Amino acid sequence: MPATHSTRMLILGSGPAGLSAAIYGARAGMAPIVVQGIQPGGQLTTTTDVENYPGFRDVIQGPWLMEEMQAQAEHVGARMVWDHIVEADLSRRPFRLIGDGGTVYSGDVLVIATGAQAKWLNLPSEEHLKGRGVSACATCDGFFYRGKKVAVIGGGNTAVEEALYMTNHSHEVTLIHRRDSLRAEKILQDRLFAHPNIRVLWNKAVDRFVAGGDPEGLVGLDLRDTKTGEIDRLEVEGGFVAIGHSPATELFKGKLALDADGYIEVETGTTRTSVAGVFACGDVMDKVYRQAVTAAGTGCMAALDAERFLAEMEFEASAAA
Repeated sequence: MPATHSTRMLILGSGPAGLSAAIYGARAGMAPIVVQGIQPGGQLTTTTDVENYPGFRDVIQGPWLMEEMQAQAEHVGARMVWDHIVEADLSRRPFRLIGDGGTVYSGDVLVIATGAQAKWLNLPSEEHLKGRGVSACATCDGFFYRGKKVAVIGGGNTAVEEALYMTNHSHEVTLIHRRDSLRAEKILQDRLFAHPNIRVLWNKAVDRFVAGGDPEGLVGLDLRDTKTGEIDRLEVEGGFVAIGHSPATELFKGKLALDADGYIEVETGTTRTSVAGVFACGDVMDKVYRQAVTAAGTGCMAALDAERFLAEMEFEASAAA
């Protein structure tokens, strides 16, 4: 018989949002179980230098930060479980998650912190240079490219916003788009075209991220003209892939209200979802900020919302009795 693990607070995901929810939930006496998923620690475990998380004067390492968060959560009473969830039953409380080995996790409340993954171009040269000139987050990593030539790849809101952001650090920002028009909102396009430090290369696709130097890093992009097939090289030291994100919400399609991009919808100012007792935090519900510190903040909110929900349910049950 598959094992069943029950708790008052069940948390799915173990990035900054999930672990912050676990810390607050444990301190509130809810003995949370955190199902870590296939990437314990979330996206920060694949990030090297972190320079913008409050409380640290020096550059810290993403994996170390997540290890510290997990240790703190366990210290105050949260329980970590490694499993890959393949099914979620939100039709009644307690909610049930089922792992790929059949193990059942049951919770009076559920906090979803499954995050979102950046979309990449899936080039071998891109993978080779991730963290060494190639990034998917200008807001996270732009500071490391002060005074350097950079390129942003994409044509939607994310790409335009990241190009505009990078002008805070670079006087030479190139936006590369495979088509001859942008998909971004017109107001963003107007700002982009009016900025003196941004140029746009139309009908260009990245064929290769070029490595060089000692220590090795990004030194250029080989760009293929989408109409003629010609290859030209653009010398840059930073390349930001900004073609969108994919929220990890496949489990919840048809069970929770999702927006047009697949992110979990929450009640404004809260982490409450369309199902009472289910809460969402971090990048799975936030497609605007996508920072470790904002994810941690919404994790705190989710735990507090969940605690209040349980207190109300228990009060109503007591009054009825």
